[in-house]
Amino acid sequence: MSHANAADRVLLSQWEALLLESLRSQGWSNERLLKDVREGELPVDTSIYEFKYEELRAYAEAEPETFEHAVTEGYRIKYNTLRGIRSWIAVAYGLEPELTFDAGSESVTATLTPEQYERLVSVLSFGWNVSEVSAANGQTAIYRVEPIR
Repeated sequence: MSHANAADRVLLSQWEALLLESLRSQGWSNERLLKDVREGELPVDTSIYEFKYEELRAYAEAEPETFEHAVTEGYRIKYNTLRGIRSWIAVAYGLEPELTFDAGSESVTATLTPEQYERLVSVLSFGWNVSEVSAANGQTAIYRVEPIR
């Protein structure tokens, strides 16, 4: 997947990004995403999120070029929340990140590969900082996502 310059990326809502990543996590290729979402060939989601993929279809119909660009070139999320970041990591990577709500140190912490880290940084809305807390092993590191203060 090519990662366009972040400034060139289209913007998706946090929810649109979660819908897209949920289908990707089921093994959907870019080609299938573009074809089946437009044609309404959508699964019923039985996860805790109860995604309604028809919402993604409506977005793809309303904004076809933006949707195609998001699928093929990547996207940036317009506005993230702590819970939304935790959900994105859970949906996109199948991980269970740790949420911290302590005043002044709100954050999401997850163990990621270098590729997962790069992709996370590329999709986050502005206003978030991702820092390495510690190296977990040769393949992964523990990262903390927190609002820029």
